[in-house]
Amino acid sequence: MAESSSVRIVPIILGPTGAGKTDLALRLAERLPVEIVSVDSAMVYRGMDIGTGKPDRAVLDRLTHHLVDILDPGEPYSAGQFVRDAYAAIDAIHARGRIPLLVGGTMLYVRALRRGIAEMPEKNADVRRVIDDEAAQHGWPALHAELQRVDPIAAARIQPRDGQRIQRALEVFRLTGSPISVFHQAARPIRTDVRFTAIAWSPQDRQRLYEAIEKRFYAMMKAGLLEEVRRLFARGDLHEQTPSMRAVGYRQLWEHLQGRTALDSAIERAIVATRHLARRQLIWMRAEDDLEWIDAYEPFAAQRVEERLTALLSM
Repeated sequence: MAESSSVRIVPIILGPTGAGKTDLALRLAERLPVEIVSVDSAMVYRGMDIGTGKPDRAVLDRLTHHLVDILDPGEPYSAGQFVRDAYAAIDAIHARGRIPLLVGGTMLYVRALRRGIAEMPEKNADVRRVIDDEAAQHGWPALHAELQRVDPIAAARIQPRDGQRIQRALEVFRLTGSPISVFHQAARPIRTDVRFTAIAWSPQDRQRLYEAIEKRFYAMMKAGLLEEVRRLFARGDLHEQTPSMRAVGYRQLWEHLQGRTALDSAIERAIVATRHLARRQLIWMRAEDDLEWIDAYEPFAAQRVEERLTALLSM
C-alpha cells in the first residue's frame, strides 16, 4: 500500500554501543541529504565528549547534528523532553527540504518516540523520600526485588542498581496501585504524520563486539577520558546520582576519583558495564517486531544501509 502523502517517513538507525553507529551516520551524512538527530541520553551534555563517542567539533560544525551539546551536565533530561526536542528538529529539517536521520542507542527515547509517552503521575517528593530512605537502609537491589514482585515486566528492563529508574517505577506503583509497565503499554504515538522506520545496525558476532568495546574504551582513556571526568568531578556541583554522571564509563571513573576503587579496577568495571549495556540494547531490539536487521560486520553493510535509505527517501 502506498504511503499517504501526508505521512513523512523518518529513518532511525539503532544499535548497541560500540557497533559503529556514529561512523555509519557520518558516512551517510556525507552522501545523502540528511541531517543527524542524536538519540543518545549522554551526547546531549556539553563537556561529555570522549566518553560518549561524540564526533569532534570540526565534524559537528561541518555536518549538522541535532540534540548534541544542548545541556549542562547538571541539568536533567527526560524521554518526554527528548520527544519534544526530536519532533522540533524533525520539523525544522523537513522545512529546509532535507531528511532527518535519527541515530543512537538510548532505547527508552526510541520507544517514547515511536510508541508515545504514557500519562503518568507527577513526581512526588514525599514518596521519593521514603524510597530513598529504604534504599539507604536496604540497598537498591532489595528495592529491585520489590519491583520484581509488583511489576516483573519493568523489573526485567531495569538493572538492580539503577536507583533512578527503580525509584520512578516504585513511585508510580505506590501512587497509583498500577505497574509502570501498564502505563507504558497504554501509550500512543504523539503524532500520526510521521512514520518511523528503524534499521537495526547490529553485529551478529557478539564476541567481536565485546572486543571492540574493550578496544574503544582503552582508546577513550588514551584520548583523555579520565581528565574529562576529573574536570566534571572538580566542578563540585555534580554527584554520583546526577543523571549525567550515571552514564557508563563516567560512573566507574567517578568512583575512582572518589577513592573508592583503583584505576585499573574502574577501567575493567567500565568495560564490563559497557558490555552489559550493549547486551541490554540488543535484548530490547530483539523484542521489537518491525526492525530491519543488518549485520554491522558484513561486507558492504554500510552500502546496504545507504541503499535502503535511498529507497526510503524516494518513497
